[in-house]
This record gives sequence, C-alpha cells and structure tokens, in this order.
Amino acid sequence: MSKVVERFLEYVKFDTKSDETSNTVPSTEKQKKLGLRLVEELQEIGLENVSMDDNGYVMGELPANCNDDIPTIGFIAHMDTAPDMSGENVNPQIVENYDGGDIILNKEKNIVLSPNDFPDLKDYIGKTLITTDGTTLLGADDKAGIAEIVTAVERIKSNPEIKHGKIMVGFTPDEEVGRGADHFDVEKFGADFAYTMDGGFIGELQFENFNAAGAKVTIKGRNVHPGSAKNKMVNSTFIANKFINELPEKDRPENTEGYEGFYHLISFNGSVEESTLTYIIREHDSKKYEEMMKFMKSLEEKYNAQYGEGTVKIEIKEQYKNMKEKIEPVMHIVDNAKKAMEEVGVEPKILPVRGGTDGARLSFMGLPTPNIFTGGHNFHGKYEYIPTHSMEKAVDVIVKIIDIYSQK
Repeated sequence: MSKVVERFLEYVKFDTKSDETSNTVPSTEKQKKLGLRLVEELQEIGLENVSMDDNGYVMGELPANCNDDIPTIGFIAHMDTAPDMSGENVNPQIVENYDGGDIILNKEKNIVLSPNDFPDLKDYIGKTLITTDGTTLLGADDKAGIAEIVTAVERIKSNPEIKHGKIMVGFTPDEEVGRGADHFDVEKFGADFAYTMDGGFIGELQFENFNAAGAKVTIKGRNVHPGSAKNKMVNSTFIANKFINELPEKDRPENTEGYEGFYHLISFNGSVEESTLTYIIREHDSKKYEEMMKFMKSLEEKYNAQYGEGTVKIEIKEQYKNMKEKIEPVMHIVDNAKKAMEEVGVEPKILPVRGGTDGARLSFMGLPTPNIFTGGHNFHGKYEYIPTHSMEKAVDVIVKIIDIYSQK
C-alpha cells in the first residue's frame, strides 16, 4: 500500500463534518483534531514554522534548498467534510483489481455502486478503488487532497537532489460551508501563488468557477381552524410551492452542465404558518448571475403585491466570485500545472468548476489559486469512491510542478 493511500485511510477516520448552522470558528471543534494530527505529521516530516491557529488553520513551510530565484508555491486542501451526510465512523472498503461490475457497498441495506448509474467506473477496470460501506460519505473531498500534499512534500524533503524554492502548505476548515477562506492569513502564508488540491477525477485542472450566492426565502402564512378557514387561512406551503415553480425547470442543477448556471433548492421546511426555502444560485457569467439574483428578488415584490406586504422575504448573500479574472494575468500557473500533468502521464482536462473552492476567494484576496484534481468521484454521499492510482498521480503532479518552477 502506497504512503498516500495509508495517509488517506488514516485521515478519513477523523470525523470533520462542518456545520453551516454554527457561528463558531471553526464551525465544529472536531475539525481541530485532524488539524493537530497534521501539525504533528508535518513536524515529523521536517517542515518548519508549523502551526495551527485558534481558528483551526494549519500551515507549514518547507524551506528552499537552493539560492536560485524561485517563486514560493503553496498547496492547499480543506479538512472538513460536507454536512450532506455523516462523516462519523467512516469504514473504507478496498476493491482491488476492479472488474467493471457492480460493487456491493452494503449487502444488508442493498446499497450498490454500479457502472449503470456511474459510468465513470468503467474507466478504472483493473485499478484499486476505495469506496464507502454505504452508510457514510468517504471524505476524499478533501482528505485525499491533504494526503497528496503531505506525501508530496515528504518526497521532496526526503530527496534533497530535487532542487526547490520555498514550499508552503495550508489546510483549512469549513470549506464545505463556504467559510474556508474567511480567516486564511494570506500574508502569513507568503506564497506567490498556490494550488488547491480539491478537484475531482484524474486530470481535472480548473481556473474558472461559478459566481455564487445563497438565498433564504421566508414565507408567512395565517393558520386558523380548517373548519372555519374560508377567506381567512393563508397556507404558506402552497405559496412556497408556487414560488418554486416560478424558477425555470431548465435552470435546475439536474438539467445543467458545463458553463450553465442554476437555482438549487437545498431545503424546504414548511407549515401552514411559515415556510422557509433555502437556495444556492450559481452562474459563471457575471451578467447572467446578476440577472438571476434580480429575478429572484423580483418575486418578493410580486408575491407581496399578491398576498400582502411581508408575506415573502428574500435574503440573498453573495458567497464567492469567478476566479478567472484573477488567474488570467498569471496564466503560467495553469500552463505549468498542465505541463506537469503531461510529463507524469496524466491527460489534462481543463474544465470550469461547477462549484467553488477555497481558491476562488483566495484569488480575490491576493493569492491566485487554481484547482487540481484529487482523483475522487461522487463526493458528499455514500457512492463516493477514489482510485488509488489517481491519488498517486496527484502526488506526482505536485512534485513535478515544484520541479518545473525550479528549472526556470
């Protein structure tokens, strides 16, 4: 078993699920348990200035081993896992020499990972896969990224013949709830540019992402006894359903791909008296993004005119923007990542991120940060899996990026 796989299997045992309802930093204290382990491990490897601050951000430095003028490169991954599903008692299953058929994740619950549902599995026939046991997520998003970074810097440290400039590593909390960059100290990190190891399948390389906002829709109703409700009752759940249908069906995530944006209803809680809808709004094109937010806000006015002032309240909060404009002036960081992939035998696939990464916000904070694959598939749920080959190649890519910049 390779070192990166060993590390990954250790890290997924830490329950680091973040909590979007929490106001603490980090949102869950248990993320710091993995942080402390990473501090210990980076120190064991021999990195310097290793620390975890009060907010749970881990940083470490591998000093340059030469006097050449080489930029300081950063590599970043996040420690938390998504709130969508439990990350407690993760029990990874190892499938060696995958035969291309169904993988039984949980016989008792009849949970099957099938290429009929996930055709990408066919790309890994003959490879070793790590899956869930069908009861939790796996945590490859983004513990695979952490394992890849730690393994790469260990390789660099252990091979002094590999010339390099200063290398910085950073591990963040709360990326999955949109707060991963909130307290990231860019000045302390001190990198000229960085890469998040937070992408999906092997070969992904991304420097564009969605513009993103979250929206909370609160709908007030009036509850009276149903026996005497005529002309008195206002059922907020019916208004909520009408509201949902106002947003075009074609603009739902299940009907979009590539650069197409969407409105995504992520929760609906309702009663006669009050209903709340929680949405995320995503769009690559900034003009279309602004139009989507304006359209949603216009529904507030429409429904209040129809049902009475104060019936519908919509709060929209912007979350992050498309990092493309911050990456394009320094496109060498993308070009060299592409070159690194090619040199280690990985076919680069430059795609827009249909989501966001810490790098999106970090790029606007002065640290240009494109995104590189970790190798995982089906993040945030029980069908998550990762080929070990992809993780090993991600390590190779990190090392090769460092090598390419040392040769310039």
